[in-house]
Amino acid sequence: MIKGLYAAHHGMINQQQRMDVLTNNLANVNTNGYKKEGATSQSFRDMYAHRIKDSSDGGRMARFIGLNNPGVKIGEGYTDYSQGPLKTTHNPFDLALTDRGFFAIEYTNKVGETSTKYTRDGNFTLNANGQLVTQDGDFVLNLTGQRITINPHAETTINTSGQIIQNGIVVSTIQVMDFEDYDYLAKFGENLYEPVAGAVESLSPAMVYAGHLETSNVSVVSEMVNMINVQRVFEANQKVITTIDGTLDIAVNQLGRLG
Repeated sequence: MIKGLYAAHHGMINQQQRMDVLTNNLANVNTNGYKKEGATSQSFRDMYAHRIKDSSDGGRMARFIGLNNPGVKIGEGYTDYSQGPLKTTHNPFDLALTDRGFFAIEYTNKVGETSTKYTRDGNFTLNANGQLVTQDGDFVLNLTGQRITINPHAETTINTSGQIIQNGIVVSTIQVMDFEDYDYLAKFGENLYEPVAGAVESLSPAMVYAGHLETSNVSVVSEMVNMINVQRVFEANQKVITTIDGTLDIAVNQLGRLG
């Protein structure tokens, strides 16, 4: 009977995590290039079959999940990298990608250290020095990994190959990179991604569209429906706990009472 309490408890925790993911998606519904996240769960039966022969923890650290951890297990989170809708802005420095790939950005942290990050958010602008930067002031990189500097007073066009053209001359080309397996990408924050150990990168064949921005791929309707389902499952687990608690109360305070 007590195991039922743990099973319902784990179910509530799992639904709480799913709710956190859904609310984060909704909070970023208007974030350019945002890719929605999801959360998975695994049943106790599946995890038991997987762990029963798993000796990775060592003999003294073995996890007796059949005795101590019944119920659902919180699985891994994932990111949906499907493309979001494009919106027209008519700003020549607003860029959108129509395929796999990311813009390369030189990110500077609070202590002045720089590193290369990646983003789908092409909401760029020129700073006072004529350098192409993000809205946070991080530099957009060219094919050689250098900052892009152009004449801020000359008419500028950017073609679908990412070439920046001024006065009929290609002055720079925006670096667009792709990764063999997106499982080796981690969200860094500020709408940026960073590769982790094992990531294999290459130039992306994606086409660059100036005057457009890729919007979030979050569907408000779908996320709201999912939130309702999560709330209902959470409440069902609450009722299980309440029912078991009432049964335990009867067993302890009434069945054992002498007449």
